[in-house]
Amino acid sequence: MSRRYLFTSESVTEGHPDKICDQISDTILDALLTQDPSSRVAAEVVVNTGLVLITGEISTKASVNYVNLARKKIAEIGYTDAVNGFSANSTSVLIALDEQSPDIAQGVNTAQEIRAEDSEELFDKIGAGDQGIMFGFACNETPELMPLPISLAHRIARRLAAVRKTGDLPYLRPDGKTQVTVVYEDGKPVGIDTILISTQHTPTIGNLTLDADVQSKIKEDLWSAIVVPVFVDIDVKPSQDTRFLVNPTGKFVIGGPQGDSGLTGRKIIVDTYGGYSRHGGGAFSGKDPTKVDRSAAYAARYAAKNIVAAGLAQKCEVQLSYAIGVARPVSILVDTFGTGIVDDETLLELVKQHFELRPAGIIQAFNLLNLPSQRGGRFYQDVAAYGHLGRTDLDLPWERTDKVTLLQEALSQSKSKLAV
Repeated sequence: MSRRYLFTSESVTEGHPDKICDQISDTILDALLTQDPSSRVAAEVVVNTGLVLITGEISTKASVNYVNLARKKIAEIGYTDAVNGFSANSTSVLIALDEQSPDIAQGVNTAQEIRAEDSEELFDKIGAGDQGIMFGFACNETPELMPLPISLAHRIARRLAAVRKTGDLPYLRPDGKTQVTVVYEDGKPVGIDTILISTQHTPTIGNLTLDADVQSKIKEDLWSAIVVPVFVDIDVKPSQDTRFLVNPTGKFVIGGPQGDSGLTGRKIIVDTYGGYSRHGGGAFSGKDPTKVDRSAAYAARYAAKNIVAAGLAQKCEVQLSYAIGVARPVSILVDTFGTGIVDDETLLELVKQHFELRPAGIIQAFNLLNLPSQRGGRFYQDVAAYGHLGRTDLDLPWERTDKVTLLQEALSQSKSKLAV
């Protein structure tokens, strides 16, 4: 008997209060690593009406102006008018930073020695910056090997910001959220049940002043300027039965930090797989790559994506766990949910043999300490909005599928040995 069900994922725009915080945190990380790749960073940001608070623990030789970094990022996002209750030039920026605890640093304090020629011995000496569990996931629902619901939610959110910035829909303001409900049958996406867009906007549009007229105009514009273009290259499309909801409360004029406070690391499901896969609970933004919450989650995605790209499974989830100060993962789990062409234990051995999962090895393999300086001073801030995974608009090392041939050949050799 076929099983039919709905699955929903959400995304938020770069002007959402929590995403403002994520982007400022990662802008700080980019600036510090650009000057000093050995920086240890755990930067947290809080925003509210007229206020930005930068706090956390940072140890660095870099010299940066945190206030200017925050204001520049806020302006880039689009908060340049004080009428929004939050503006780059008028917002107060407070700094409350400490240095990283030496008890934590002692486990990773040789990470600045990482070089391309480094030995296995050194990789084993550089431990994880904290304990924790991380998950990586991939599936064959989209070309980028991400679940369809979160992929669509991100596409709509990015498009929502794009038409605001280009002036195509000049009445839009920076804050916004998107949500897509996909219809599944027997584990495969077959339709679109609901599309929801909540977007901040001006009180009036042209000569339209009545709330009902404004909302009708917004709904019509969003369908033609956002939804239709997003689904051009998507096989599963909206139908006449698809619900399209826009600003369900009736209007969305007061938004951003004026409407709600924001905090770094509060959108971990948006950042990853939209709830389709499990999550270890650790946030990404504001953390340097010695923090396995970030780097190991990228490595787990890399392993899962290459397994699916190699045709070894239709879905794959990789779990990693670490102990503070210990380099090698405490545990590794591969789960293909019954979709693998071989058993999960065989795939687990392939992961252990062909993927670097020690923190120093991950940092070296993905070049995580040097990417900000090599890419004009910005790298992490660009993944702080619209997802860290499955990004087709950015060249992210953990999204590459360069292990496909290696995995296929290794599996073939393993089968040959078993046959003998």
